[in-house]
Amino acid sequence: MTTNTALLKRITVRPDVFGGKPIIRDMRIAVEHVLGMLAAGDTAERILQEYPILEPEDIQACLLFAHRSLAGDHVHERVPVR
Repeated sequence: MTTNTALLKRITVRPDVFGGKPIIRDMRIAVEHVLGMLAAGDTAERILQEYPILEPEDIQACLLFAHRSLAGDHVHERVPVR
């Protein structure tokens, strides 16, 4: 089982990618995109089929990131766009 700390390390923020929005493992796949797919009814299995570069822990990391963010925990500093 992966720890919460290890999961959250999968989420990165780069000012040059999507305006500093959280992304998965430094790739051009935004956390909000994965969460949107889940909210639209896609299953984790479907997302993994459509994005074979993703791993199950990436989806779990997105959910944990969203939960911690909504709970008011400081998860990542959002990088301002200049």
